[in-house]
Amino acid sequence: MRALVAGGPEAVRIEVLAQALGVSKGGICGYFRNRDALLAEMLDTWEYGVAESVIEQVESGGGDARARLERLFAIVAEATDGPVRGTTADLAIREWARRDAAVAERLRRVDNRRIDYLRSLFSSFCPDEDEVEVRCLIAVSVRIGNHLHAADNGKHSRAEVMALIRQWLLE
Repeated sequence: MRALVAGGPEAVRIEVLAQALGVSKGGICGYFRNRDALLAEMLDTWEYGVAESVIEQVESGGGDARARLERLFAIVAEATDGPVRGTTADLAIREWARRDAAVAERLRRVDNRRIDYLRSLFSSFCPDEDEVEVRCLIAVSVRIGNHLHAADNGKHSRAEVMALIRQWLLE
């Protein structure tokens, strides 16, 4: 994932990874039969790490929908630089998906899973279906777009604005 973040899918080469890890090419091929298998495993790891494992972590804490949303927002906020859950990994996958239809389909599946989960939480306390959809889109868009946004936030820090958004989403 670090190689993907640093240089895109073109940087994920068995020879380069073997050299970086100080192992033989055969050592890596013992785990992955070829580069396509390595890329597929990377995508599987990413998909599980950013969707199912996050949902499992949120659900394991119990509580009502607002408590679970607060936990979800905290988990996501803490995952800014991780090799799988981090923002840079998410952006690298999104960039890759622009050029690869199979990755785009995987990304669509992950984003739909995220939205479906948010929808289930928001709809438990927000009866207006249109408002639920707006809250879902805002939550996901803020997560993705926050790191692309370079403007100042007036008298507030970025962290303060993010906290205000989370608070509004939970009302």
